[in-house]
Amino acid sequence: MPFGDVSYQEASERMQTERTGTAAGPATTPAGPAAGDAPGGRDGGGGLVAALDIGGTKIAGALVDLRGALVARSRRPTPATGPGEAVMGAVAEVLDDLAAAPGWERVRGVGIGSAGPVDAARGTVSPVNIGGWRDFPLVERVRRHPACGGLPVVLVGDGVAMTAAEHWQGAARGHDNALCMVVSTGVGGGLVLGGALHTGPSGNAGHIGHISVDLDGEPCPCGARGCVEGIASGTAIARRALRDGWRPAGADATAAAVAAAARTGDPVALAAFDRAARALAAGIAATATLVEVDVAVVGGGVAQAGEVLFAPLRERLAEYAVLPFVRHLEVRPALLGNDAGLVGAAAAVLGALGLRTAAAPG
Repeated sequence: MPFGDVSYQEASERMQTERTGTAAGPATTPAGPAAGDAPGGRDGGGGLVAALDIGGTKIAGALVDLRGALVARSRRPTPATGPGEAVMGAVAEVLDDLAAAPGWERVRGVGIGSAGPVDAARGTVSPVNIGGWRDFPLVERVRRHPACGGLPVVLVGDGVAMTAAEHWQGAARGHDNALCMVVSTGVGGGLVLGGALHTGPSGNAGHIGHISVDLDGEPCPCGARGCVEGIASGTAIARRALRDGWRPAGADATAAAVAAAARTGDPVALAAFDRAARALAAGIAATATLVEVDVAVVGGGVAQAGEVLFAPLRERLAEYAVLPFVRHLEVRPALLGNDAGLVGAAAAVLGALGLRTAAAPG
């Protein structure tokens, strides 16, 4: 089935129909029996899906079981400044690794969480931080990988993937209305509304990183000005600190080093994180005002700064989320860490197949 030609919701409905045997498309491999069925089916005792997490720094892959446990992994650095085929080559190497891992024969589908924007309906990606990919036909290229022939492929943005993961088994679990964010080399996000993942027609709903919070701010690579990403991403935090006079103790001039300096009381480092927190607070409050979420989950590399980020974020959020129906808004750190993208990509394809079960304990 050409999932690049339909939305995530449409793909889910069609895949569920085929799984139950009420319809079958000529180009689709049936999903087979669900986990827990008697031995002898395609799963032989438990299904898996393949998950890809594609960002500007790394391309990660995993085999994931039906409860969200990662049972095999692979990783390559992203050649983000290289041509598009070089990036696809790294994706193919990760798929090669997964295909060589025990259990690949039980894989039921492939889920992809990619830096965005994505076009889930067309199966294409145009990540702001991967210059070689513009309208790149990622779904079709993954489907053409020798190991993936006949497998359904579902694409979501990385923020949506993280949201699916945190709502399934993380900090947003049990909340019907949530905003989840990835704050790393970029800033992405996703929404849960009415208890369900809300992706929008193209798969980009909740992409908070490109909400403008400074009308006179610096130009963003997306074409707008003063975006949350241009102020609150790890790259932006480090750039701001360096511009304002912070100097790293060694060669490390990343946001992690700025966070370390902030913990020692460095005023420039603290100011850089406070500025990022203001941008995040403005974006979160605007989103909550628009769609009435009651929890905002923040993950990604920058969130690993801990209270260096979350203390000013809570303080600034109280200044922006002032209307009565958003004052209760709670900000939480994500629980799944670096695995969120993979768990979320798996959640997307498992949800489309109608196979997702309870989260793994612990």
